[in-house]
Amino acid sequence: MQSTLRKKIHQALTISRTKNHPYALDVNLFIFGLIFLNSLAIILYSVPSIQAYPHAEEFFYAFEVFSVSVFSLEYLLRLWSCVEDARYRHPIRGRIKFVFSAWSLIDLLAIVPFYLSFFTAGFGLIRILRILRLIRLIRFSRYSQALNMIRKAIEYTKEELVLSFTFVLFAVLIASSIIYYLENPVQPELFPSIPASIWWGIVTMTTVGYGDVYPITNLGKIFGGLIAVMGIALFSLPTGIFASGFLDQINQRKKGEQKKMKCPHCGEEIHEEAETHH
Repeated sequence: MQSTLRKKIHQALTISRTKNHPYALDVNLFIFGLIFLNSLAIILYSVPSIQAYPHAEEFFYAFEVFSVSVFSLEYLLRLWSCVEDARYRHPIRGRIKFVFSAWSLIDLLAIVPFYLSFFTAGFGLIRILRILRLIRLIRFSRYSQALNMIRKAIEYTKEELVLSFTFVLFAVLIASSIIYYLENPVQPELFPSIPASIWWGIVTMTTVGYGDVYPITNLGKIFGGLIAVMGIALFSLPTGIFASGFLDQINQRKKGEQKKMKCPHCGEEIHEEAETHH
């Protein structure tokens, strides 16, 4: 009995509507609708005129309590029923593995800040952490083919992306260190330390150029120009890697669609490259 109920809950939370589970899609639509409304509430409550509206704070807080209650119940049900998934079959190790899975961590980050607010006086920090509820929007990628391909492209090229971003990080640190020694003697207020100079390194290498911090020495200007040009090449590296992975996902999807094409008469597969089919 318990196993049957657990299986039904697991299927209702993880699949779309089927003959055996007619309410599965409705459950998912309700959850995603609540995620969207939470995101909208966070955005609207940042408007001063809405904050000044009578009882606005009480309304938004009540909505947050309701939402977190639903999300908490959903998370607990997912944790309880996850053993129905072959990846988390073990009752203890399986649930531990589930807790540290990407989707589970996203759900957890969305609800934990609310409970932390009862145990800490750092209200400002908690308000910032509550913005993490927006991260649940990533879950829409489960049901969007385009977003799902982006997620798969990131997973497919994650090692190359990590390596390229590490290389970019090292380049920023080296550039920031050099500009510190070039500019600190004449601009100690703008380049007081190497960590403070990292801001200049990031802005320059990404060619954003806010103009709040810039070199005034001849060597500093020459070095800054070289770093700006180098930054174009460095930051295009992870972009190219991701684009390559995304194109691979598109090609795989097209190949999958070709395999699914079958002749309505004989049932054999039809390939686009085939000129005739009998």
